[in-house]
Amino acid sequence: MNVLEGLEPQAFFSYFEEISRIPRPSYKEKQISDYLVAFAKEHGLEYYQDDLWNVVMIKEATAGYENEEPIILQGHMDMVCEKEDSCNIDFEKDGLRLRVDGDLISAEGTTLGADDGVAVAMILALFSDESLAHPRLEAVLTASEEVGMDGAKGVDLSMLKGHRLLNLDTENEGVLLCSCAGGSTALLQLPVTREDPTEEFLCYRVDVTGLLGGHSGGEIHKERANANLLMARMFLMMQDTFDFRIVSLSGGTKQNAIPRQTTAKILVAKNQDADFPSFVKRVEEIFRKEYAITDPDIQLTVRTETLGAEEKPVDNPSTQRITRVLNALPCGIQSVSHAIDGLVKTSLNLGILILEDEKLQLEYCVRSSVGSERKFLEQKLLIVMEAFGGAGVIVAEYPAWEFQTESPFREAAIKVFEQMYQKKPEVEAIHAGVECGILAGKIKGLDGISIGPEMHDIHTTEERLSIASTGRVYEFVKALLQCKA
Repeated sequence: MNVLEGLEPQAFFSYFEEISRIPRPSYKEKQISDYLVAFAKEHGLEYYQDDLWNVVMIKEATAGYENEEPIILQGHMDMVCEKEDSCNIDFEKDGLRLRVDGDLISAEGTTLGADDGVAVAMILALFSDESLAHPRLEAVLTASEEVGMDGAKGVDLSMLKGHRLLNLDTENEGVLLCSCAGGSTALLQLPVTREDPTEEFLCYRVDVTGLLGGHSGGEIHKERANANLLMARMFLMMQDTFDFRIVSLSGGTKQNAIPRQTTAKILVAKNQDADFPSFVKRVEEIFRKEYAITDPDIQLTVRTETLGAEEKPVDNPSTQRITRVLNALPCGIQSVSHAIDGLVKTSLNLGILILEDEKLQLEYCVRSSVGSERKFLEQKLLIVMEAFGGAGVIVAEYPAWEFQTESPFREAAIKVFEQMYQKKPEVEAIHAGVECGILAGKIKGLDGISIGPEMHDIHTTEERLSIASTGRVYEFVKALLQCKA
């Protein structure tokens, strides 16, 4: 028996469970892309698949809708793959283990992939519904959205006729999203020098755990702790008391997810080692007090460790540079909007940190709704790195999606929403990125909105999808597709 069997809308949840069985991490979308092509063939649809694994499917208008403006339905097929330490799932080979708890669907030990499995399942359900009256529907399902929107940047949309876009990649029911931030990825490197270990030091492993993490756009305003930054602060606090060397350091797995865990192996001078565990406990108390509301379960654990035969610590100057550059680089909210209450305007997130043999590698997700502010923040990152003897490049840039004062499609959606919900929807901008800005650059005069059902804690192992909200949003989409101009 399927886990989601019996849930309504039946077609949606059947397809959602099917695609949850298909591995779909970013850059590994061939299997899900081929599944979409097989669906198109089975239903006699016009389709296109490119070398990036993007898929475009077209379903012609039903009787009476031939003269209506086509509607583009859009979402992405890849998902953020986060898992708990105890989870043995291989995201490149295994499907997800879905579970239902009341109104909420989640996945055992992993992210759920409702971001953006919701769009994929909804499009498949709509395209397979032969009873639905609709204009020409053009589905654009992109690859590698979560790692820089590469699919949207590379997709050919010349076969499309529509200029009305319904993006299905948000997670707040009752909100019509009409603008979002642009962004980029900053890849930074700091060279380090290794040295032979001596008997003057003892080896410890320190883990920063218990953080909530979250989406670096959608949840950056909650100002949750970043495990990479907490570890860096601990190093800074050690400088006045301990003679130490960093052996290994790693934290975070996705540049657009606030890291929940960071691990370091450290050498501490023997004449100071007795004080080190108690020092770590004091640091934990400081962090717990600072983040008592946002991350009440922060833990810093320390244990003695054996230094591997081939392991060498970085020397003292490199240890000092690592400590200082991590604490000097900006991270988190940089500015907020004064036009839209509560909206973050510019931010960045240190999502990935890893110490390799000869260099420290950092990956930042940079976001801003103002292009000039984003450029300034990127420059600041590069300047700081260069001041410490490092370097960096800015990649995976994508534009902001600018708000349109005149939007007939938005007005039509508001009208349908009012008829169904007996209230007005909220019209909002968000700090997270969606692909609408890129698509607007490819389709002149694009008139778009973005919607989605209620989700919680996307990009984390606590990701959940509301069953009831999904049903309501699905019915809203059907009503919007049947609405004539």
